[in-house]
Parts: sequence; C-alpha cells; structure tokens
Amino acid sequence: MGSRLAVGGIIAAILLFIGYQAAYVVNAREQAIVVRFGEIQDVREEPGLFFKVPVIDTVQFIENRTLRFDLDDIRVQVSGGKFYEVDAFVLYKITNPTRFRQTVSADLVAAESRLRTRLNSALRSVYGLRGFEAALSAERTSMMREVRDQLRPEAEGLGISIEDVRIRRTDLTQEVSQQTFERMKAERLAEAELIRARGNEAGQRIRAIADRQVVEIVSGAQRDAEIIRGEGDAERNRIFAEAFSKDEDFFEFYRSMSAYTESLASSGTTMVLSPTSEFFKFFKGSSGAEASAPSSGNPAN
Repeated sequence: MGSRLAVGGIIAAILLFIGYQAAYVVNAREQAIVVRFGEIQDVREEPGLFFKVPVIDTVQFIENRTLRFDLDDIRVQVSGGKFYEVDAFVLYKITNPTRFRQTVSADLVAAESRLRTRLNSALRSVYGLRGFEAALSAERTSMMREVRDQLRPEAEGLGISIEDVRIRRTDLTQEVSQQTFERMKAERLAEAELIRARGNEAGQRIRAIADRQVVEIVSGAQRDAEIIRGEGDAERNRIFAEAFSKDEDFFEFYRSMSAYTESLASSGTTMVLSPTSEFFKFFKGSSGAEASAPSSGNPAN
C-alpha cells in the first residue's frame, strides 16, 4: 500500500512538472515565440495562458510596448559647411516577432545598434541639405518626417515599426558658437551704427527746421517791431506837429530844453560854444541881455 502511494506521488509530481513545463503565460506587455531546436513553432501576440511541448520547446518573450532609444551629441554638417550637435530619439514597436527573431535573434541591443547607425546617417543626410536656421523654423517638422521615412525601411527589415522620430536639440559646436557670436556682435554693432546715423540725421533735420522757424519767428517779430516802431514814430511826429501848430514858441522852447537835457546830462561833458550861439537862446545873459522866454499867450517872467 505504501509503495503504491509513493508511485502515485512520483507520477503526480511528474505530471505537475510536465504541466509546469508545458504551460506559459503571456501578459499584455509581451509577445511570445515558441522555439524548437532553433526553429520557430508558434508566435503568441495576445495575452493569455498557452501550452508548448515540455522540455523540447522554449519560449522567448519579446516586448509588445512602444519603446524608445536616444541618440545624443551627433555632429552633423549643414549646407553652409558648418557643424552642429544634434540630439534625437526614436519611438518604435516590434510588430513582426518572427522577423525580429530571425534577423537579430530578438536582441533589443543589437536591433537598436543597427537603428542608431541608420538614424545617424539619416540625420546627416537631412541636415546636409539645409541650413542651420531650418531646424529652428517650421521646417523642423518636415525634417523629422524625412528622418523617420529614411529610418523605416531598415526598421521594417528588423520587424520593427517606427512610430515617431523627434529632434530634441540642435546646438552650435563650440567653434561655430564663437564664430556665430562674433558675427552677431558685428551685425548688432553695424545695426547700432545705422540707427545712430539715422538718429543724427533726424536730429540735424529737426534742428534745421527749428533754426529756420527761429529765424522766421525772429524776422517776423522784428518786422512787426519795425512796423509798430514806425507807427509810434509817426504818431509821435503827428503829436509834435499838432503841438507845434498850436504854439510854435512853446514847442521851440520845449525842443531846446530837451536838447539841453540830452547834451548836458552826462557828467564830464565839455562844450565849447560861442556865447551868441543859438543854442543859448533861452539862457539869461547869454548876450548881455535877458533871454526871451517862450510865449504861451502871456509874456514870460
């Protein structure tokens, strides 16, 4: 009885081992390839529980997710002959597990190595047809599409589908950066000189206009002043003439007094005149007799 139980236990253990070896599980993130003596027997792309021939068959699991690899610091030459550094990354998915197994033995490292080489070549080709400014403009999107399209044939040969290619960075190399800085500096200095020259020209034009306006205003003011002065002189002469016509003797007396004031007002004035000069007509004793006084209707005292 004990020997039967032992045999039954051994058989059960063997069956469990065979069942364990025959069953395998594929989750949603994986694909499975069943291989027998190096030949592919089955491919499972959907998740679930599956069975294989135990011991003889082996299962190789392959990623069923979108994967990514980066390519950093790629030195590319643009159409102008200058070199730039580019960073890019690729999003891809294994869509043909059989081909992936046949070409690179389902080795991701080997597959990415081949894709990196092709991506490097595609970047150099696309950048070589354009200037540096293209990568900073709206043309950047079309450049990424061109790189992706050049990469796809190589990827399809590996059983891989390229979903997207993105250029993360396009930078000047150190030597080109210095040259670009010097060029930009020279351009800014030239632009500053041009702006300064235009400012000086505008300033001179404004000053010329202002000077002309000053001359016009001063000339107008002097003209108006001369007109007013002339009108004032005319009015003064009219008043003098009117006064002269009313009392000629008084007017003559007033004119003589004004002449005395103007001639003798300054200190230190020396005048040598004859005592009988008409200038002293209204001074007493100028000729030994009392000078006559102006009449205003009554004799002067």
